[in-house]
Amino acid sequence: MMIQDSVGATAFNFGLVVIDMQNGFVSKDGSYDHLGMNIKEYQRIIPKIKELITFCRAKNIPIFYTEAVREASGVDLLTRFHRLLPLAREERLKVPITVRGTWDAQTIDEIKPVDNDLIVIKRRDGAFQDTELRVWLQSEGINTLVFCGIDTSICVETSLREAFNIGYDVILVSDCTASGNKRHYETTLERVRDYYGLVLDTERFYKLINSLEDLKLGKMDGNELDRRYEKFLNEFRLIDVRKK
Repeated sequence: MMIQDSVGATAFNFGLVVIDMQNGFVSKDGSYDHLGMNIKEYQRIIPKIKELITFCRAKNIPIFYTEAVREASGVDLLTRFHRLLPLAREERLKVPITVRGTWDAQTIDEIKPVDNDLIVIKRRDGAFQDTELRVWLQSEGINTLVFCGIDTSICVETSLREAFNIGYDVILVSDCTASGNKRHYETTLERVRDYYGLVLDTERFYKLINSLEDLKLGKMDGNELDRRYEKFLNEFRLIDVRKK
């Protein structure tokens, strides 16, 4: 979906990235559930992510799902590479988690990918490291990425930072992401607002997309356009790139 901005020179082409909403992390009887980890915060955002995906499909915004996988052999376990591992990682080594080809590794049924969606298989926290994602985004002409999923402060934030650092504009949908640690969740939202891009809830995101559609369809005159643009810049403390 290509939408021209207020000066007609910059186009926003959106893609939605759904991070690691897999049975092993989110579902009852998944790996995290068996480990006794608190998955309630992850489960709480499922309806909102489902709503966001439905909206994006209706707007022809491409959807990319990441699935974090491991090999049953353990060849890609962190302990094969690292000597300095925080204890917070220890419980993830007790049982095989999201092993490739298993139910545990699959995206949950509530938001299951459809034929036109793409699944990015990743081995580490970031969605771009050693994956096809960047090639696929380039082939679709996407330059603005919308992030949701889990865990906010780990895989979501890592993927968002990677995207920013290779030139993508980024948006984090605040009520479609969750962390097992509330403080970490809030810190990520603050960091994204201050240094990387936009933090919006779903309703504000829908309003943004609908406003850009109105602009594309010529439903705003120049004065209304300038007024809305200035308000938008002030709301999110953004640099006016038209003046740079």
